[in-house]
Amino acid sequence: MVLFHSPLSPFVRKVMLVLHETGQLSRVTLQAVNISPVNGDAQLDQDNPIGKIPALRLADGTVLHDSRVICEYLDTQHVGQPLIPREGSARWRRLTLASQADAILDAAVSSRYESFLRPEDKQWDGWLQAQSQKIRRSLANLEQQHLAEIASGFDIVAIGVACALGYLDLRQPAFGWREQQPGLAAWYAEVSQRPSLLATVPVA
Repeated sequence: MVLFHSPLSPFVRKVMLVLHETGQLSRVTLQAVNISPVNGDAQLDQDNPIGKIPALRLADGTVLHDSRVICEYLDTQHVGQPLIPREGSARWRRLTLASQADAILDAAVSSRYESFLRPEDKQWDGWLQAQSQKIRRSLANLEQQHLAEIASGFDIVAIGVACALGYLDLRQPAFGWREQQPGLAAWYAEVSQRPSLLATVPVA
């Protein structure tokens, strides 16, 4: 398998964490791509017309894209404890919480594009404020309603939340989420020492 990736993408990091946690890293060749919303990569675009990363080319040539799809596929390719429950209400609850973590990432990445790539005189302050509010609401909800679930095991939810918090530290170090979510902060300090997270720390 070939994983098209950028080490600074938090969505790529999700996939890398799944590979580490399920012992599948050796099955994948990493192929770095350097893309932005206005610049693509010709090889990435083959069989992946939207040019999205991460993208995983399987041995038969099939290309999967979107981190959620790739993570779910990889979770069916190992014999250990599933990172995503296979069935029942637990499956939908975990996938919904994982989607919430992805929504934090979507808002953070959107903010990054708006504040870093768009010319300063064209930046939309209202957009940036709305993204920040989404992140803060979601983090508050995770702290108040779901912290025990997040901390119950290192599954797809914990992976998503860890990637979201790591990306905020990378791109918005002044965001101050730790002061408002001390429970998440304590949890993140502990899980950050997992070998998989240490091996995938993004460096700007």
